[in-house]
Amino acid sequence: MPVTLDDILAARRRIEGAVAITPCVRSIPLSDLCGCDVYCKLEYLQRTGSFKERGARNALTLLRDRGVTGVIAASAGNHALGLAYHGRQLGIDVTVVMPQFAPLIKVASCKRLGARVIRHGNSFAEIFEHAQTLVKSEGLTYVHGYDDPAVIAGQGTAGLEILEQVPAANAIIVPVGGGGLIAGVGLAVKTLRPTVQVYGVEPAASPGYAAALKAGHPVPVTSQATLADGLAVGRVGDNAFALARQHVDRTVLVDEKLLALAILRLLELEKAVVEGAGASTLAALLSGQLPELRGRTVVLLLAGGNIDPAVLAHVIEKGLAADGRLLRFSATISDRPGGLAAFAAAVAAAGASIQQVQHDRTFCGADVTRVDVTCTVETEDADHATRLIEHLKTSGAAVSVRTDVEK
Repeated sequence: MPVTLDDILAARRRIEGAVAITPCVRSIPLSDLCGCDVYCKLEYLQRTGSFKERGARNALTLLRDRGVTGVIAASAGNHALGLAYHGRQLGIDVTVVMPQFAPLIKVASCKRLGARVIRHGNSFAEIFEHAQTLVKSEGLTYVHGYDDPAVIAGQGTAGLEILEQVPAANAIIVPVGGGGLIAGVGLAVKTLRPTVQVYGVEPAASPGYAAALKAGHPVPVTSQATLADGLAVGRVGDNAFALARQHVDRTVLVDEKLLALAILRLLELEKAVVEGAGASTLAALLSGQLPELRGRTVVLLLAGGNIDPAVLAHVIEKGLAADGRLLRFSATISDRPGGLAAFAAAVAAAGASIQQVQHDRTFCGADVTRVDVTCTVETEDADHATRLIEHLKTSGAAVSVRTDVEK
């Protein structure tokens, strides 16, 4: 059943008062950083931390009106959270099948909201197949997280809000996983304001939409581990792809380094904790693949904020490393008294701060007066890191930086 603008408008009326109208605010630091006028649609401020509430509420309300009392879904987390929260409000029992790698914060939150959580498998295909067996054995109604027309219509309400909140918008960047969000947003935006450009972004580790465009239809792809776990579905939806390909102007792929850097930038510059899927829209701007947006008004749809705190700590370090502000390198220094002090003094003279030093006396060659050290330091940026290495190479200290330096 095709989705129309009327479906999105009806969904807006249906979810009104139950799903937040999230702010869409201008970011001065991100505008300065990216060279365009950046606005951020703060979908991570929804009650369960993502845009998925929109589609979940719309679909569940329609099912309740049909007398459905129990639903099931396969989800890495955010769709499950949306169903759990709104299912409890609407008196519908919710079962969610989640992969073994699902972020623990999402698993715990689903349980706290009253959903029955079943952990199974290591891919979306595996959890989807298991959910289908429960549909048959328990008589549950399946609610697809990105291909159900009611879900797509609900997600499209974010597009209506963006057009009203940022009338001057020239472009909107939207994360792409299964395609439901960009299908709904693209339909709403292109129908009401065709001149606004709609860009999609997905992780290079799970290029399902790119593969579908190349093939002309949805095809399965092998998803690798990615910080944007919510986008790693393996195959875009049929309904979602049919809509998206009509309304999306261009899509880009971003790597893990850019995703980590985008999460860090949002944390530092916007004081916003955003998961990898949500931060992918900023990663697209940072990638340099969209030079046509310089000087334009661009809306980033920050889709969710349910990042595992344990993962966030690692992401911050990866982001600092990607930014050139955390550097690890190897050096060979004197193992005589004062050798380490001279090395530390050389690092300090270059304005860097040592975080950690590890010694290797066993596998450092035949000279027992020398020792290999692996050093992790804090620097201001990538240029500072380069200057540090050059300073160490030319310093009067007994330091010989090896040629296999890792930046």
